[in-house]
Amino acid sequence: MRPARGVFVWTTLIVVWLASMLPWRLWPAAPDMMALVLAYWSAYESRRVGLVTAFVFGILLDVHDTALLGGHALTYALVVYGAQLLQRRLQRFDLLSQAVHMLPVFLLAPLSTHLMVAWLAGHWPGWWWAVGALITAALWPIVGWVLQLPQRRLDDVESSAV
Repeated sequence: MRPARGVFVWTTLIVVWLASMLPWRLWPAAPDMMALVLAYWSAYESRRVGLVTAFVFGILLDVHDTALLGGHALTYALVVYGAQLLQRRLQRFDLLSQAVHMLPVFLLAPLSTHLMVAWLAGHWPGWWWAVGALITAALWPIVGWVLQLPQRRLDDVESSAV
């Protein structure tokens, strides 16, 4: 595969950020698409997407949600950190195996944020967020396949047809 173009990476991040502002995210078990795309790009294009990017998008979502400032930022920074730790391992496996490797990251990053919010706000949000983390990990192969489409070489497609 070719490296991703910077315009494509940032366009996907901004589109997912805008989609994250829609009300479907209010469902407690909704997958965190922003965390998913941030993790994908930080694993595959770590020069372009890193901890600062995750923190900025997290702060933007915290401001939009009028939530505890830094909650999403902490979650996204931990997800990107986990994806960068697993970067070499992820590139050795197919997308389905990568989803299994990313599942603990998608579970532990929001857990730390929910523990912090529960401690500060005084109430536990329940366990529906864990279902959302499972759905997020299950969407990894689909989102990875879609995000890899522009990077695939036309030569590979033509040579497999012969």
